[in-house]
Formats: sequence, C-alpha cells, structure tokens
Amino acid sequence: MTATSAALEAQPSSDTIISLRGVTKVYDAGENAVHALRGVDLDVRRGEYLAIMGPSGSGKSTLMHILGCLDVPTAGDYWLAGREVSRLSSRELADVRNREIGFVFQSFNLLPRATLLRNVELPMLYGGVPRVERRDRAMAALDRVGLAGRVKAVPTQLSGGQRQRVAIARALVNSPSMILADEPTGNLDSKTGKEILELFAELHVQGHTVVLVTHDPSVGARARRVIRIVDGLVAADMNGGDVVAEA
Repeated sequence: MTATSAALEAQPSSDTIISLRGVTKVYDAGENAVHALRGVDLDVRRGEYLAIMGPSGSGKSTLMHILGCLDVPTAGDYWLAGREVSRLSSRELADVRNREIGFVFQSFNLLPRATLLRNVELPMLYGGVPRVERRDRAMAALDRVGLAGRVKAVPTQLSGGQRQRVAIARALVNSPSMILADEPTGNLDSKTGKEILELFAELHVQGHTVVLVTHDPSVGARARRVIRIVDGLVAADMNGGDVVAEA
C-alpha cells in the first residue's frame, strides 16, 4: 500500500464528525510522566448526542481539551469534520476552534459589561464577519434560545439559566460542526439545569452534534450515547439510559 492510499484509508467516512485513532497524551517526561490518555479510539457521527463521563483523574478533561482543539495529542490522529487537526499549528487550531466548535462552559464565560448581543457576536468578530451580518445572526441565535427580548441586557441582569442560554446562543452563531459543553449544568439549580438539558435535546433533534462532558449521571443519562473514560482509556460505550446503573 502506498503512503497516499494509506492516508486515504485512514480518513473517516463523510458521516463521521469526530474520529480519534490511538490518541495518547503524556504530561512531563521520565519518571514523572503522567499518561492522561493511553490510546483512545472514538468515532462520533454527525448529529449524535454524546456524553463523556469518568471519575476524577480518568482523562476525561484531557480528552475534552483535545476534542476542543485546546490541546494536541502526544501521539495518534484526530479528525474533525473531515480535517486532520492533530498536527495543526496554534494559529490553525484557533481558527478551527472558532469555526468548527461551539463551546459552552460551566462558568458561562460571558463578558459581564457587554450586552447579550455583543457577547453572542464575539465569535463572528474574531472571524471577520461584517457588522450587519453579525447583528442579524446574533439576533437569530438569541431568538432560538428564547432571549430575543433581552438583547440589550448585560449578563449581570440575568439568572444563571439565562446566562447559559446566552452561552449556547454564542456557541451556535457560527454554525459549528459540534457543540462541546463542559459541565453545562454545574452552576445551575436542578430545575434550571433540566431546562438547559431540554434545550440541548432540542438542538440534537434539530440535527446538531452535541458532546457533553460531565461527572453527573443524571446529565449523562440525557444523552443518547455515553462514553466512559477510566485510566485514560474508553472503558464503556453505552446508551444514555444505561448510565445511571453504570456510574
């Protein structure tokens, strides 16, 4: 087999949004080396709703950082939306993060003094989208999460659930290949957390690829598929409804 044919064979199919092959991550070196990931293989199809779970120190946060192009593997291959991203430069990874990944964080990561409209416009500002188009797309994204009437408000005027809705609108505004959410209900009460999970379920039904990283079995159970990470390896791949018994 030629090098070209081998490379073509390694490429994931067109309906696969995420493909990891033999991904490892080692921090430090020598006697102090920490093997956070030990050879992870993972495929995620377009439109899947996936939860990644695991105990503290399991490697799930490291896996999230690699999936989000916030870090690169020590070895192995990572394909995102048909592009190999495991060997890109820092500048190229930043571009991939902005265009292909919509982030939702536990702490919301909103600019406290900027309006909701401005907060949602930010990814497009970095991407060079013209002003009028930025405004139109941000307004549409806020409307999708039920905040069309609050565009001039600032985050400090909102409840935690509303702030997370703004974060989701910001994640959607560039039409990313996937939404990557890190403990998205961690700072919310149970009722508000349920509402946010219902919003993720709606986005999944609409065709979005959603990847949640969580330690909470009740959150993982909402996903259609759950990957459990233990000692840097995929220890289980199960339906979301089975996670409570496994956690």
